[in-house]
Amino acid sequence: QVQLVESGGGLVQAGGSLRLSCTSSRNIFSINTMGWYRQAPGKQRELVAKITSAASTNYADSVQGRFTISTNSAKNTVYLQMNSLKPEDTAVYYCNAQLPRLVFWGQGSQVTVSS
Repeated sequence: QVQLVESGGGLVQAGGSLRLSCTSSRNIFSINTMGWYRQAPGKQRELVAKITSAASTNYADSVQGRFTISTNSAKNTVYLQMNSLKPEDTAVYYCNAQLPRLVFWGQGSQVTVSS
C-alpha cells in the first residue's frame, strides 16, 4: 500500500508559476514510476509528466519546456514545477505511483489559471 499526499495547488494568473508536491508513504526508490496526471472538467484524465526510479522523465507535448518533474528521495517527495501557466492548464492534478500490478493515486489538487 502506498499513500500519496499532495499539496501546492491554487489560483494563479496566466504566465505565473506553481509547484505541486506529492509525498509518498513508501520509499520512492522502490516505486517504478511516479507521475502527475490531470483532469479538466468534461475531459479524460491525461498524463502530464512522469519520472522513473532511474530518473528518466517523460512529458506531455502540451507542457514540454514549461513543466519540470523532480524528486527528493530524502523526503520521499515528487514535485511538479509549473511555469508559464496557461488557462488551459486548469484542472485537478493527481499524483500517481506505479508498482508491478499496482497503481496508487493522490487525492487531487485543484489548479486554476485565470486569463
